[in-house]
Amino acid sequence: MFDNYLKAILNSRVYDVAVETPLEPARNLSRRLGNDIWLKREDLQPVFSFKLRGAYNKIASLGDEELEKGIITASAGNHAQGVALAARHRNVKALIVMPRTTPGIKVKAVQAMGGRTLLHGDTYDEAYAHALQLAEERGMVFIHPYDDPEVIAGQGTIAMEMLQQHRDHLHAIFVPVGGGGLIAGVAAYVKALRPDIRIIGVEPDDAPCMYEALRRKRRVVLKQVGIFADGVAVRQAGKEPYRIARKLVDEVMLVSTDEICAATKDIFDDTRAMVEPAGALAVAAIKKYVEREGCQGLRMIAINSGANINFDRLRHVAERAELGERREALLAVTIPERPGSFLRFCRTIGKRGITEFNYRYADSKDAQVFAGVQLARGEEEHEELLQSLRAERYPVVDMTDNEMAKTHIRFMVGGHARGVDHEVLYRFEFPERPGALLKFLSSMGKRWNISLFHYRNHGAAYGRVLVGIQVPPDDRRRFQDFLDRLGYVYFEEQDNPAYSLFLG
Repeated sequence: MFDNYLKAILNSRVYDVAVETPLEPARNLSRRLGNDIWLKREDLQPVFSFKLRGAYNKIASLGDEELEKGIITASAGNHAQGVALAARHRNVKALIVMPRTTPGIKVKAVQAMGGRTLLHGDTYDEAYAHALQLAEERGMVFIHPYDDPEVIAGQGTIAMEMLQQHRDHLHAIFVPVGGGGLIAGVAAYVKALRPDIRIIGVEPDDAPCMYEALRRKRRVVLKQVGIFADGVAVRQAGKEPYRIARKLVDEVMLVSTDEICAATKDIFDDTRAMVEPAGALAVAAIKKYVEREGCQGLRMIAINSGANINFDRLRHVAERAELGERREALLAVTIPERPGSFLRFCRTIGKRGITEFNYRYADSKDAQVFAGVQLARGEEEHEELLQSLRAERYPVVDMTDNEMAKTHIRFMVGGHARGVDHEVLYRFEFPERPGALLKFLSSMGKRWNISLFHYRNHGAAYGRVLVGIQVPPDDRRRFQDFLDRLGYVYFEEQDNPAYSLFLG
């Protein structure tokens, strides 16, 4: 059914610009997991990502007449650099439409490779729509990042290399999934030659476009996607990748932000390379798969798809890696407001390391403590710690998996507000560009008072903001209309226990 892809992959011209990347053993990870884990190092491509393969294969397939007016694409990162380098090699004019939220380092990287850049819109979807419009108006060829047979065939050369580099038995290959071009190419080649090898896709749990498409047996458009693993933050899987995936992909797994951060650290420990969040997806899934299946002695490959990470984002990765490895617990504990309470609490925790300890006097009866505690034995010790605290009759709420607590509360614990009536609490994702906050405040005008505000820059295209706003009950409908018009992704957090314990 997919023999045409096998032929296209074997005849691909990607090696005019791409390199055959090594397949390296992950020795530390293999010892820990009791399985033989290998890393396909696509982070070592000239543009630090596999995207160069598909972009070049597509451009190389075009005739002179098609190339005369130039090529165009839309991308916020790796595909843009791949197209720019491929176009330079073919001596073709390339226009890259990028969202205005794209970090400057990525814009400059595209320009350094000879690509012309045009910043448009705040999201990829807006940039994509504008690029298609320009392609039609100017007669340019649009180079799709994943939904194109030539692009898919170019990505499939990774599978060709892996099977040549590892001729022994393989249990599974784990593949990051965004729009699906990479997994489609890998699956088409591997299943044609080695159908016994499992092909397992991996997506962030907040951007599960292929997972949902396979589950529902049709392509879906996600209402919103998470922004941490921006390389795979796609709202809808490609039509052709989905057609291939539903026939050839064995399953798609979902991993959390914390699991991605922990996998990033695992890869660094084995290779001293710092991959981007999307590049760590496959390792995160292997760890989850081994735990789920209880397997031992199997050979598995993770594709490290890219290393284009913003330096500023390393702060966030480091903060969350221990949580993802279940080596840290975040706890909200109520202790009596009297002398000796802290000492008794610390004795209950024992000799475990304290990663943070936040407290502020609230009233004469009780105190709320936000504590980070190091765990040497992962989830088992996590449960033991909770049981120890509860046995001592401490009211405790586990915040380890509470996104608002991890992103905001831990940095702003400061006691409860008094006399703040009708406060509602929302998390927003703001485009990280000048004027975004002004747009928010201007839209709200002077109708409602902001009673709480917390923002941290994580080096991403979007900033995360926590906002408390005083909205009287009879004004809630107007406020909801404001949220709908604003157009930013938001989450209501009024019932989050972290709010009631520390801020409400």
